[in-house]
Amino acid sequence: MPPKNNPLKLNALQLRTLALLQELARHPATATRDPASSEATINHLPHVHGDHVHIGELVVSARDASGFSNPSVWAALERKGLVRGDFPHASITLTALGLGYETGLGRIRAGRSDH
Repeated sequence: MPPKNNPLKLNALQLRTLALLQELARHPATATRDPASSEATINHLPHVHGDHVHIGELVVSARDASGFSNPSVWAALERKGLVRGDFPHASITLTALGLGYETGLGRIRAGRSDH
């Protein structure tokens, strides 16, 4: 369910995808931060592994990460100024707006990896 304060009117899949990108941006192994611009470039997106995907130490349902492979989600996030990049051919940069956008999901609900 979208948060009550969702000024860009992102749908649920767009919000989940943005929240996962924000989580990826927190980890130095998956993102590079630019302190001058307050942006984060995701070096590579995680791939689905069975029914889940690994984000740092977290394990997230593949269903929750389905936006990673959806060009419409990327187009919407880019159109709204939250990300920049050449999906799926290049790295994705979260803009300062994208990093700070309140998804209403808080930190991603996920389990810890056992492998």
